[in-house]
Amino acid sequence: MNKIPFIGPTYEEMLHPWKIDETIRKAALEMKDKDPLHPLNLYNITWRNGDNSFNYFVLPPEFTGVKANIVVLFAKNFPSGSHKVGPTYSVLTEKTVENQVDPHIHKLVWPSTGNYGAGGAFVSSRMNYDSLVILPEEMSQERFDLIERYGSKVIATPGCESNVKEIYDKTHELVENDPEHIRILNQFESFANYRFHEYVTGNTMIELVHDEEIGNKGISAVVLTVGSAGTIASGDRIKKVFPNAKVVAGEPIQCPTLSLNGYGGHDIQGIGDKHVTWIHNVMNCDGVVQIDDMDCKRLLKVISSEKGKTYLKTFMDSELVEFMSDKLGISGVANIIGAIKTAKHYDLGTDENIMVVATDSLNRYHSVMDAMPDYTDADIQSIYERVVKYQEPSFFFEGDRNNQLRWHNLKYYTWVEQQGKTVEALNEMLYQDFWENEANKVHEYNDLIVKYREKHHKALYEIMGL
Repeated sequence: MNKIPFIGPTYEEMLHPWKIDETIRKAALEMKDKDPLHPLNLYNITWRNGDNSFNYFVLPPEFTGVKANIVVLFAKNFPSGSHKVGPTYSVLTEKTVENQVDPHIHKLVWPSTGNYGAGGAFVSSRMNYDSLVILPEEMSQERFDLIERYGSKVIATPGCESNVKEIYDKTHELVENDPEHIRILNQFESFANYRFHEYVTGNTMIELVHDEEIGNKGISAVVLTVGSAGTIASGDRIKKVFPNAKVVAGEPIQCPTLSLNGYGGHDIQGIGDKHVTWIHNVMNCDGVVQIDDMDCKRLLKVISSEKGKTYLKTFMDSELVEFMSDKLGISGVANIIGAIKTAKHYDLGTDENIMVVATDSLNRYHSVMDAMPDYTDADIQSIYERVVKYQEPSFFFEGDRNNQLRWHNLKYYTWVEQQGKTVEALNEMLYQDFWENEANKVHEYNDLIVKYREKHHKALYEIMGL
């Protein structure tokens, strides 16, 4: 059977979905509810809704205890329920238009700690590829269920979120056993991941604060916990418009790799992978802040539970409490805590904006929440006051030149010693010209995607049912 890889939007169309062909966009929006697994849903990979409004909410000072606005861009409405579908689509699309993968020959392997694997499974099947996801065995059951629902098989490797080396070891084994057919799509080294967030997520943040007239319409900081370090690439774009903005990376206090060259296990699923990723522009990072994984899980239970919502409504807008209650996952809460610590560390004031992202939503963590104890009213107040209201700006590490070089040098041990990169390639990353060149490749890939769609116009329209 002749399988034509289905290609959806360009980077520009993911940023500005109104630029998609009107017939295709209308059909894609209809499929969002009618058939969430239809290939047309790739055209719904965007931070915007069908009416072009943004998916966001603003956490006010009465909740956060800081003067600055914490603006949360949430990914619940993405296909697959996580923004990771954007990087997976970008990674596979770039390889497709460059003829590096062929659905008739190759099986795609997605090394992941969860959301990237689910996104890879979703994208692979929609684009007519067979795929396999590698995932640590301690990830939430919802992740395993989603991957299989989307059409991929899963290999569970030993350990938790921070056991990434075990994932890499399994990918090496698979390639060694079948080098002709196995193709690894590694989020930790693929610059398509970087490009999606630098261009699509970063520009969305800039347009959001301007178009919605939030605070002073600027961005003073972007605070994002790092897993693959894809999302934090948005900070590179933000600094091009707001040069004084701070880019702050968050990581678990239980696995302080950047801040203390540390190690350990934790349960903020999706971040803290015990190494510095290849695509992390650490030379543009202004600081690292540590966050406790149990603080994140406890606060998520407060935000999402009926008792917790009742308490929050005593001093917050009731509609906002209900709206945000299902928009956050554990890492989203971690970003909020990191933003509160950052606001206090830099003494950010009224009308200043801090950008964070909720990578996924409560849907991925019902099993985790169910395993936690029920809280009394006193527990809920105590958790909120300790984790939010009286959060200290502690365990914050400034990104001075020496620290940036330490973070950069840590890449050597994973990528040169273990993964076959060269020292010359590593050293190129010391300079911002390298990252600027990678970001600018967005325009080349936009052109390649358009040419691919024109070449396969008839076949693609048949897949779309148009």
